[in-house]
Amino acid sequence: MSSVQLSGAGVAAVAFTNKGLASPPSALRVCSSRRSVRSLVVRAATVVAPKYTSLKPLGDRVLVKLGAAEEKTVGGILLPSTAQSKPQGGDVVAVGAGRTIGDKKIEVGVQVGSEVVYSKYAGTEVEFNDSKHLILKEDDIIGILESDDVKDMKPLNDRVLIKVAEAEDKTPGGLILTETTKEKPSIGTVVAVGPGPLDDEGKRQPLSVPAGSTVLYSKYAGSEFKGADGTGYIVLRASDVMAVLS
Repeated sequence: MSSVQLSGAGVAAVAFTNKGLASPPSALRVCSSRRSVRSLVVRAATVVAPKYTSLKPLGDRVLVKLGAAEEKTVGGILLPSTAQSKPQGGDVVAVGAGRTIGDKKIEVGVQVGSEVVYSKYAGTEVEFNDSKHLILKEDDIIGILESDDVKDMKPLNDRVLIKVAEAEDKTPGGLILTETTKEKPSIGTVVAVGPGPLDDEGKRQPLSVPAGSTVLYSKYAGSEFKGADGTGYIVLRASDVMAVLS
């Protein structure tokens, strides 16, 4: 089975499992890019009674089946339930009929069966058929995981996937920096872009930042990821890209 490991600021790593894959690929790590410390929010899931056998999201909402939280750290330390972080990804099991903008009907762009990553505090938790689920709006989905490596993620709507530049090892004066003193870079190369936001007529507006561009982005925006080889990536909205460097 393949696993995807995710971690938020100040909480331990967790994993969720793909269905239908036989061998364990490399892990994908995901963490929040915001440096401000938030208290761990515990949200009780709404329990759907067993007599209900179907749950159909409405409008542009999506139903995502979550994986189980990891009970151990990467180093094998058992975690108490209060320290287990919730997954930020899962499998799409149902989608709504879409929404109407002007005179145009817009279908949900995420397909059933897709493996997705979503914004950390988005949606409403539901316990259905003895499994944890999340109902959230399509716009809260960051991207679709098309492989086990984040470099192949397909960003959605107005989001862009950026490969983060490596932090400098030395100061301008030649002083060698440790990992804890390296300044976090806010420069990177655009790897992939979403299809763009919808305008008032329901038409997609292409993003002005093309793949391959070297950009300067807002320091505290988006969600950070680690690829299979340890390379840093970030997914953020195109509006958080401040300049193109050349």
